[in-house]
Amino acid sequence: MSEELAVQAAAVKPGEGWRILCVDDEPNILSSLRRLLRPHGYQIVVAGSGAEGLQRMETQTFDLVVSDMRMPEMDGARFLELVRARWPDTVRILLTGYADITSTVDAINKGEIYRYISKPWDDNDLLLVVRQALETKALEREKARLEALTAQQNEELKDLNANLELKVMERTVELRQANERIKNSFLTSIKVFANLIELRGSTLAGHSRRVADLSRKIANRLGLKPAEAQDVFLAGLLHDVGKIGLPDALLAKPVAQMNGDELGHYRKHPVKGEQSLMPLADLQGAARIVRAHHERFDGQGYPDGLAGLAIPVGARILAVANDYDGLQIGVLAQRRYPEDDARKLIAEGRGRRYDPEVLDAFLEIVGHVEPEYRAEVAVSAEHLKPGMVLSRDLMSREGVLLLSADYLLDEALIRQIRTYARTEGILMNVFVRNTGASNEKTAAG
Repeated sequence: MSEELAVQAAAVKPGEGWRILCVDDEPNILSSLRRLLRPHGYQIVVAGSGAEGLQRMETQTFDLVVSDMRMPEMDGARFLELVRARWPDTVRILLTGYADITSTVDAINKGEIYRYISKPWDDNDLLLVVRQALETKALEREKARLEALTAQQNEELKDLNANLELKVMERTVELRQANERIKNSFLTSIKVFANLIELRGSTLAGHSRRVADLSRKIANRLGLKPAEAQDVFLAGLLHDVGKIGLPDALLAKPVAQMNGDELGHYRKHPVKGEQSLMPLADLQGAARIVRAHHERFDGQGYPDGLAGLAIPVGARILAVANDYDGLQIGVLAQRRYPEDDARKLIAEGRGRRYDPEVLDAFLEIVGHVEPEYRAEVAVSAEHLKPGMVLSRDLMSREGVLLLSADYLLDEALIRQIRTYARTEGILMNVFVRNTGASNEKTAAG
């Protein structure tokens, strides 16, 4: 080995107290290790077998163990495995003088040795490995010392902060009370803000509040987090705020009767609503919902043409609640629809205008509706047959529309559906129109 490595290996100063146990059944090997290591300040203890080495470790503490592989009764791999189990902080080095790869791998895996060295060894190599191993151990000790010091200092900080806890608790109560007052004032301001648009037309009176209440019920039914449900509620109160700048004549006109220019002007209100709310940090979540509440599940909505699960869930909820109330007050069509008719029209938009999952939650709240053409049965992809007609939109796991409802399946489409299911590794159930017992039998089979 080079002279530089020899100098590095000798860098450990005498008196540092590193204790090394050398284990070998050959006395001459133990003598060689002792002569090599002692001049460099290490305290050396030797043992002639694995059993004797374990006895030494029972009564003394060692920083590092150097063990031969081939020994009678207990080989080096087994000995170092026991050392690791009982004294895991002791660094372990294996000396192997024969090409037994299985035993060496055993020592590495079970004994978790630091390094193995082939016999006969190079003195400088061995010294360097020992020095590096002990330097690593020294770093671990220093790390443990610093962690203990940090823990002690943390305890001292806890003691110093103990006297502040009462004041902090008192201040927390005051802040909580102040926050409640601010929260109540905030909600009151929101309601006043929402009422501004309703003042411009008698048909809109109470619309925002009804939409907000229904939206929150749907959000809770779907299991949204409280903060998300609150954003949906606020968006329901404020979803029409972008209409404030619309002319009175346009505001009073049902959407179904608007011409092209009027629709173009009208359809800007979701973006304007978002722009009005975004500067307020507490309303940014609601603002994003307001922007997207006229998107359609099939991607035919506005302003961004989003589709499926790309539409924020709050906007998918608000779309259902807003249209349901809008149909009843004459905002969407020339006439007003009774509750039952409005509910049926909303139900018919499943998978096209509205998210099926949101629609199901809505119907659970306002009353279940099963349109005739939606009578359906679930059929596995493998049991699809030509001539079946989709009763729901077929969506990918990411919410991408694969096939729209009312699609007539043929052999080619069925092959594509099966290939998609196999490629994605999913069991795909496809909802098709229930034409009688034949389909039921197919679904069960």
